Amino acid sequence: MSDIPPQPLTGKALLQKVEALGHLPRRETAKRCGYVTMTKTNKPRVNLNEFYDAVLAAKGLSLSPSSSRDKRGREPTFRVSVHKNGQLIIGSAYTEKMNLKPGDEFEIQLGYKHIHLKQVLNGQVVEESTPSKEASPKATRGRRKKTAGA
Repeated sequence: MSDIPPQPLTGKALLQKVEALGHLPRRETAKRCGYVTMTKTNKPRVNLNEFYDAVLAAKGLSLSPSSSRDKRGREPTFRVSVHKNGQLIIGSAYTEKMNLKPGDEFEIQLGYKHIHLKQVLNGQVVEESTPSKEASPKATRGRRKKTAGA
């Protein structure tokens, strides 16, 4: 127990110690790097999870991608639903992504399984720069035209 450090090793010191103790089993390596606690009955318990996390952190890797987020709010799902009162609400995450400002006006064009919002500037509908087809291929997929003889 004398070769166990009082505090668990981290960073370069941990990597050097792990490399030096490469001939030992993982539990013994973790123990000698300080990743051990005493139970209520004074038996040593090796904390392998903390040891592995410390080794990965020392190598510059992280297994928890959620740590980069600030954990506030929700992520946009790009889906909306009609509320009980019949309103369709588009949240601020979507309006910010589209660079919309309060007071922007749109003309609503309903299609088969879709809604187009055409921006209105100075009373004129702003047309898209790319030509759009009347019916998208996705909307007509799987349908057959009826023939007179069939």
